[in-house]
Amino acid sequence: MPNPSPEDQAVVDKFDPRDLPDDFYVNPYPYYSLVQEHDPVHLCGDGSYFLSKHADLHKVYRDPKTYSSDKRDLFKPLFGDTLLYEHHTTSLVFNDPPLHTHVRKAIGDALSQKTIVAMESGLREIDEDLLKNLENQATFDFVEDFASIIPIEVISNLLRVPQQDRDQLRRWAVAILGALEFNLPKERFELGNQCVAEFLDYLQDFVADRKRNLSDDDDDILSRLIRWEDDGFKLSDTQLYHQIIFLLNAGHDTTTNLIANGVYSLLTHPDQKQILITEPGLINSAVEEFLRFESPVQLGNRMTTKEVEIGGIKIPQNTNLHLGIGAANRDPDVYKKPAQLDVARNPRNHHAFAGGIHLCAGLNVARLEARIAIPAIFERFPDLHLAGDAHYDRRARFRAPLTMPVTIK
Repeated sequence: MPNPSPEDQAVVDKFDPRDLPDDFYVNPYPYYSLVQEHDPVHLCGDGSYFLSKHADLHKVYRDPKTYSSDKRDLFKPLFGDTLLYEHHTTSLVFNDPPLHTHVRKAIGDALSQKTIVAMESGLREIDEDLLKNLENQATFDFVEDFASIIPIEVISNLLRVPQQDRDQLRRWAVAILGALEFNLPKERFELGNQCVAEFLDYLQDFVADRKRNLSDDDDDILSRLIRWEDDGFKLSDTQLYHQIIFLLNAGHDTTTNLIANGVYSLLTHPDQKQILITEPGLINSAVEEFLRFESPVQLGNRMTTKEVEIGGIKIPQNTNLHLGIGAANRDPDVYKKPAQLDVARNPRNHHAFAGGIHLCAGLNVARLEARIAIPAIFERFPDLHLAGDAHYDRRARFRAPLTMPVTIK
């Protein structure tokens, strides 16, 4: 490994997910590449470590006893005694067994392959209606007018949220998940708490109504969570509400990001766009490549429960690890020409859906939505192109443009 230049070494030394330069949010990959090459187990200023190698993330994901997902100690200083703290320490993704195990079992095969196949025709109808409404608009925002609507409809259908209640879900999701970012401004912190409060108020009536009208034939996700009982364990109302918030938020945000990132990648790589249009059978491979190339979730965290050694570095117990998903998915030890988009690559070993017991429960729903939506947009609008710069917010954990103006002419 060649020694870095003084300029590159300064970038590596300064790298910290809690304090990132403005240009990182537009394009984080040059930073990831330097850290990965010269300091793959990178010590940050607060004593945490940033991991960027594919093999190291694989190791962490598959040892949940050593690398805990429980975020109570980590989030307490960030959120205090607030609803954001209550939510993000109760939801499925930020918990270890036994709560994590119970919720995953409760969801069970409600997201089975049989369910996924049954969703396909309805998804095509959603996409068709959206695209038809956009035909007469020379310019529109791809995220707001298309990519963000599809996942809201899908997860709302799975939870049977009434149509008239769905418009508010995106605002809640963006604010609640956005509160996970570093150095959160006061107004965004307050908005996140406000949205959790509004969501909980809504769910009290929504869940109570479902419980009153629950029949033996109901087998959707919410019905399973309401009924679930195992070895005397049953979700409290508060736990139930927060699992629903998590499912709605995660089912919306990451899939919106996947669809937006996929289309943006094709629009900025017209050769790959043409390959996919010419060979539509590559769509499965292409979706995996979008997940690798522009991972919707860029950063995860685990806490060590004992002293460990990673990459030859001894790391103490109770150390926060930043899992660099976006970096690991461009690891040159795993992927040839990792900074190059290749829709025929089919990188099924990427970490976009995490791994181990925390492998994303909705991964096949997200894949299906992208497999249908991305070809549909180019079948209807083969000349689709950017009509201005995509706008990226200051988000290190989640990656996708918040706005993306496009034109169909």
